[in-house]
Amino acid sequence: MNAWLSFPSYTETINHELAIRRFCPARIEQEQGGGGGGEWEDLMNKIEQPSMAASSEEDDLVDSFINMDGYENYYDDKDDNHDDNINQAGGESQLGFEHDNNFRGGGEEEEEEEEEAIGMNYGDGGGGGGGGVDGGLQLVHSLLACAEAVGCRDIRLADSMLGRLWRSANCYGDSLQRVSYWFTMGLKSRLSNIQSLNPKGVFNQGGMSVSSEKMEAFHLLHQATPYIAFGFMAANDAIVRAGKGKGNGNDSIHIIDLGMEHCLQWPPLIRTLAQQPEGPPKKVRITGLVKSGVSGLEPAMKELAEYAAAMGVPLELNIVPEPELDPASAPGFPTSLDVREGEALFVNSIMHLHRYVKESRGSLTAVLRAVKNLQPTLVTVVEKDANHNGPFFLGRFLESLHYYSAIFDSLEACLPRNSLQRMKIERGYFGEEIRNIVAYEGSERMERHERGEQWRRQLRRAGFQAVGMKTMSQARMMLSVYGCDGYSLGSEKGCLLLGWKGKPVMMASAWQLPGPSSSSSS
Repeated sequence: MNAWLSFPSYTETINHELAIRRFCPARIEQEQGGGGGGEWEDLMNKIEQPSMAASSEEDDLVDSFINMDGYENYYDDKDDNHDDNINQAGGESQLGFEHDNNFRGGGEEEEEEEEEAIGMNYGDGGGGGGGGVDGGLQLVHSLLACAEAVGCRDIRLADSMLGRLWRSANCYGDSLQRVSYWFTMGLKSRLSNIQSLNPKGVFNQGGMSVSSEKMEAFHLLHQATPYIAFGFMAANDAIVRAGKGKGNGNDSIHIIDLGMEHCLQWPPLIRTLAQQPEGPPKKVRITGLVKSGVSGLEPAMKELAEYAAAMGVPLELNIVPEPELDPASAPGFPTSLDVREGEALFVNSIMHLHRYVKESRGSLTAVLRAVKNLQPTLVTVVEKDANHNGPFFLGRFLESLHYYSAIFDSLEACLPRNSLQRMKIERGYFGEEIRNIVAYEGSERMERHERGEQWRRQLRRAGFQAVGMKTMSQARMMLSVYGCDGYSLGSEKGCLLLGWKGKPVMMASAWQLPGPSSSSSS
């Protein structure tokens, strides 16, 4: 489907030195809490007024991208208004990529050549954006000024700012240069979409798809950082704990995995079930709801079945096409899910529910209603704890820049700059997410991450109540395995949070329908 662009038609030349002042915390709060287009137009008309924020606010905001340490005490000082604590550094550049998105994995020879190129090029940090705090400050200034120009459809100024960014951002440089590279790529794509608008104001389809490169990057991310394993561990633990409360421990369990793209989550669960003192369940069924275009699951499912057999756990695996639920009259999931009486039913969503979040939220409401109709024992939800679904492009750009800066900073601390593994993670996974958030609107913008408070509100509205996560000690043990200081754990209203130097990155939660035996924590 085509997607509508809906941003101001403001074309006046913008002073880039004032761009950051528009994004002081008070301005972000005003923008996100504003009601309609009139306030936004008033804001745009005031862009040239230097009194929007003091220069100290501007310097503090830019400094938040350079200095991560200010967020290390986040979980100690955090209150319910943690959405205001947005953070900091990251970056990338274009050497060897020629400013396009056509990254293809090659054979071993290509990988060796690429690794050599990385080793030769990463050291100097590229152009003027590197080389210390001053270069970093200028890079952030340029990014925000370019985002402002693109958001206002000032094509001439945006082209000029992109040229400046290409001289500074560097995908082989430090974390700030590297993340800046991918945001620059996103701005370039958005500008291209603007320039290709037809007379009706729409541009051609260009959303995300599941590629072999993205799945390889996902596997590498799972190996190199705790972000993915954290969600798996928290969800699996909640499933095991809830399953123990259903009868004598030997009942059948059935897990419906929303948006299943891999089987990485399930071997640890199989092992845990096999090692229970009372023995494994008499049957474990996993049904994956799969989007069209997902391939390569069969070999992984075969390996999982063989592993379960070796562990003495009777496992049944099935794949069902994920339906397009009608927000107006969705009856629920298809009968091919084969929900059986007497089994403990679990619905599992690992970074998938946000794909149903649209401007109207009708799709998410339909999915949650369908999940509720299944009467599950427990629903596990793992999502990125970030606000990337704001109604205004410029505020969304800054929120996502803070968020991914923290992630790229964590990669900088854990992987060397010339790591081919790191390059694949950044370009195949996070780079694609950034591009989708920055470049697209409407149905093509799939990465609509939201804060934990918003997820709690939506799930409660759908009739669920939170079940406290009891995996803090296991999570601490898991983090110790990665041998990298900087990861932080916290909890909020029953949800478990994983962050980098206090900046929230991932959120894990469990939900159940109210009943006589429910033990909620909210």
